[in-house]
Amino acid sequence: MKTWRTLIIDDEQLARQRLKRLLKPFEEFEIIGEAVNGADGLEQIEALKPELIFLDIEMPLLNGFEMLSRLQHQPKVVFTTAYDQYAIKAFEEDSIDYLLKPIEAERLAKTVKKLQQSMQQPVHALPLEALMQRLFVKKELKTLTVKIGDKILLIKLADIVYIEAEDKYVFLHTTDGRKHLTDFTITTLEEKLPEAFIRIHRSSIINTEHIKEIRKGFNGALVFVMDNTAGSKLTSSRSNGDVLRERFDI
Repeated sequence: MKTWRTLIIDDEQLARQRLKRLLKPFEEFEIIGEAVNGADGLEQIEALKPELIFLDIEMPLLNGFEMLSRLQHQPKVVFTTAYDQYAIKAFEEDSIDYLLKPIEAERLAKTVKKLQQSMQQPVHALPLEALMQRLFVKKELKTLTVKIGDKILLIKLADIVYIEAEDKYVFLHTTDGRKHLTDFTITTLEEKLPEAFIRIHRSSIINTEHIKEIRKGFNGALVFVMDNTAGSKLTSSRSNGDVLRERFDI
């Protein structure tokens, strides 16, 4: 029987504890460590060389996909996620396993069987770059998911006025005046979102369809006044000024 040297990567302590408890009855898994975010996971994978990782997607610092793109050592991957149905469909079609949170023992047993069947297959049935393109197809994207407790909300892109990073957190600001915490990094969102969304500063992305007016700011920066009820004003960085002036023909 194959025993997998296994690393668990998840920023939620309770999720890690639950997964360890569920894995305990299975002799197929030797838990060699835990990582609390993508950056920590990157270090531990290169140091411990696990054969298998259980990987959360939505994490601070580096999300699951960003972490995978930087790896030298390539373990097999089982995603643990509350991701949207489009991504889950991609995992299913390309034989990359996923466990939808909250993880259930019956579903984990299927993962064990799938891993046993995949021993003679390449680490990734689909190259990582192709998988990321499948997941981040801009034309297909119409919503973003946010978690509130045990619920998952689908936020329509058309309702997002701007996105802003505050310290280690990223928030979606919507037309109804609310802001929603997302697990995506702002860099991932810049790559994931369609062309209507542009990054004007290292900490902010705006939806150009909600721009009310553009004003000239200090030292070549631009100030974008949005059409939400608060009339939010977002200032570009000086380094983005030339690109933005060309974009808006200013």
